[in-house]
Amino acid sequence: MTGGGNYFEDFRAGQSLNHAPARTVSVGDAALYTALYGGRFAAQSSDEFARSLGLPSAPIDDLLVFHLVFGKTVPEVSLNAIANLGYAECRFLKPVFAGDTLGARSEVLGTRENSNRESGIVYVRSTGFNQRNEPVLSYARWVMVRKRAASAEAPPAQTPKLAAAVEAHDLVTDGELQLRAFDRHGTGSAAFFNDYSVGQRLDHGDAMTVEDAEHMMATRLYHNTARVHFNAHSEKQGRFGRRIVYGGHVISIARALSFNGLGNAWFVRGINAGRHVAPCFAGDTVYAWSEVLDKVDARGRDDLGYLRVRTVATKDRACWDFPYKSGSDAAYDPSVILDLDYWVLMPKA
Repeated sequence: MTGGGNYFEDFRAGQSLNHAPARTVSVGDAALYTALYGGRFAAQSSDEFARSLGLPSAPIDDLLVFHLVFGKTVPEVSLNAIANLGYAECRFLKPVFAGDTLGARSEVLGTRENSNRESGIVYVRSTGFNQRNEPVLSYARWVMVRKRAASAEAPPAQTPKLAAAVEAHDLVTDGELQLRAFDRHGTGSAAFFNDYSVGQRLDHGDAMTVEDAEHMMATRLYHNTARVHFNAHSEKQGRFGRRIVYGGHVISIARALSFNGLGNAWFVRGINAGRHVAPCFAGDTVYAWSEVLDKVDARGRDDLGYLRVRTVATKDRACWDFPYKSGSDAAYDPSVILDLDYWVLMPKA
C-alpha cells in the first residue's frame, strides 16, 4: 500500500504520531554531511580532539541529528506540506555518536485552517530518541499542509502558545565535557566566549552555491520524503514552478559558514526561533552573518558559556552590511531567506 501522507483535515490536537523506520547513524553519514557542507568545527572533525574533551569520539553534528529526526517525521507530518514555517523550543538533550540508532515520535499541538480553506497550519512537537529510548532532541515546529479539498471539514482550531526563547538554565551541558586538556591552538579559531560582546555582528564572508544534486542528496540522507524537494514534474505546476530546497539545507550551510567568526561554537544547544523567510532554489548562492544577542555562564561551570546568536542567511547578496529588516513595517530585506535564533556552547579562554 502506498502511503499518501496526512492532509490538514487528518490532524487533531493531542494526536500521537509514531515515525518509522529508525535510523542507525554511521561515520559514513558524518562524512557525507561534511562533504555537503564543509563544516570545520573541531569537536565534530577529530576523534582525538573530542577525546581531549572527555568524549568517547567525535559526536555527530547537532544539526545532522536535527535533520535526521526531522526527516523521520515527514511522512506523517509534512509529506503534503506547502512550506515548513518555523521552529521553537528546540533543545539538544544528549550527544549522539556513530552507531547510535535514532527514532522519533510527535504530538500534534494544534491546528489552524487558512482563510483560503485550501490548507492549514499544523503545530507539532517532535522528540528524537536513541536506542536506549533516551531523548536526544525535542523541538516544536509548524508547517502549512494542503487539504484534500477546500470543502473538507477542518479540525477544530487550536493554536498553541510557544515560548519566545529557550531559557539558558534549561539548556543541557554534557557533564562529561572537560576542558583541561584540549589544544586551544588547534581549534581553527582564536576567539572564545570572553572575546564576544552582546550586539557584536560578524560577517562570515564566504558563500556557497546550492546545487540540485547536493540538496536532493542531503534531503535523502535524512529520509525526508517531502515531494516539493524532489519531484520537478509535479512542482512545475506548483507555487514556484520548480523544486524548493529543504530549509534545513540552508540552516546547515549557514552554520558551516559561521565557522568564520564562531569557530569555537562547537555545539548547538537550543533553537529559540527559526523562520524560513523566503524559499531557496538550486543556483542560489547563500551568504550569512551573525549577531550576538546574549551571553550567559553555563550553570555550574566556570569554563563554559552560552552565546545566544542570530544567524541570517541571504541569497545572492554579500553580508558585509548585515542585511536584515528595514522600513516602517520592519520588512525583511528581499535577499533574506533564513532568520535563526539559537544558543551555542563555547569554552572560555
